Amino acid sequence: MTAHIVGEVMTRDVVHARRTTPFKEVVRLLDHHRISGLPVVDADDKVLGVLSGSDLVRNQAHRDGPAPPPSVTAGDVMSSPAITVHPEQTVPDAARLMERRGVERLPVVDEADRLIGIATRRDLLRVFLRADDDIRRQVTEEIVVTSLNLPSEAVRVAVRDGVVTLDGRVEARSQVPELVHAVWRLDGVVGVVNGLAFRIDDRETPTPSHRTGSP
Repeated sequence: MTAHIVGEVMTRDVVHARRTTPFKEVVRLLDHHRISGLPVVDADDKVLGVLSGSDLVRNQAHRDGPAPPPSVTAGDVMSSPAITVHPEQTVPDAARLMERRGVERLPVVDEADRLIGIATRRDLLRVFLRADDDIRRQVTEEIVVTSLNLPSEAVRVAVRDGVVTLDGRVEARSQVPELVHAVWRLDGVVGVVNGLAFRIDDRETPTPSHRTGSP
């Protein structure tokens, strides 16, 4: 049960700026490409930082200094160092990193830290566009049959708008949470409804035997 990786969902044609790109040119790039931010790279395409519309607005909001700067470039207003990911990292890992660091985009770099793509929140959400039939097939084939070694007909799997409903009977009680959690971790699943029964309660605590009579 492999999750999608960043390299499968990232945008490969990346709009970027150089450290010396003028402020006004950065604004033109954002407006022309209808994007809210972009990475800033050096001559070797290594990521130096990330620049967003918020950075540009913040720069213009602080214009009450003693003297205006001679010029403003991307390097002056970018956020640095950049928070980056590698293409083989999983989409859930990238999403957690994005949420933890409070960023809207993650430049994707190769083993030499050169820019090869960018992953935005919108890119990461693409995994939820999976067809319901594709999710149902993965649950049955990879989890029910392969992981739990159960016959495919043991668990009835229904999927509607990414919500997976599980019905039927598994062998052991401990398999129920295992199955539910495995389904919940799949790309594209937004909820799990558990209607599973079990044949054997393997979580029961054995009752200790009591000896009677004299030792």
